[in-house]
Amino acid sequence: MGSAPSLGEQAYVQQGETQTAVKILVVGHFAVGKTTFIGSISEITPLSTEETMTRAGESIDDLKGVQGKTTTTVAMDFGRLTVSERIVLYLFGTPGQLRFVQMWEDMARGALGALVLVDPERLADSFTVIDLIEQYGLDYAIAVNHFDGTSIRDERALREALDLLDDTPIVTCDARDERSSAAALITLVRYLQDRAR
Repeated sequence: MGSAPSLGEQAYVQQGETQTAVKILVVGHFAVGKTTFIGSISEITPLSTEETMTRAGESIDDLKGVQGKTTTTVAMDFGRLTVSERIVLYLFGTPGQLRFVQMWEDMARGALGALVLVDPERLADSFTVIDLIEQYGLDYAIAVNHFDGTSIRDERALREALDLLDDTPIVTCDARDERSSAAALITLVRYLQDRAR
């Protein structure tokens, strides 16, 4: 017994067409650009749970290397991107603080893969993130988010520093730029398609 789509669903699925919904996690350490990434690429107004940082978090959230940050994700970010007539990506951005690890585990259920954003100036902050994604059994690609003034790193040096397998994709991006963010997601989707064959 099927049910008619709700009004909201009709906006997303065209009559007579079959679309495949793909859940993708956008993960990374604290202040790496996950909210910005989803905001730059989402075709819908993204759901964002950004809140003003408080003094209570000062002893927990390491602001070294992220001067001027005044907000942080306290639950998740959510966006949507149609990549073809048949494939729709649902993007779930995780909070970057380790105190939210249980939420990451819950969000990982049903995900096909993950795009791991890394800051080239804070690579060590990515180790725990990559470990968690591997624990969850998700395939992933690395997107090196180049902020203003950061130097471009050699792919081989990045691969070695992050202890990545040879086939793990690495792409550079600017999370503020729609085309750059799209290229990073396309790299991940192609990798996931290759792994599924």
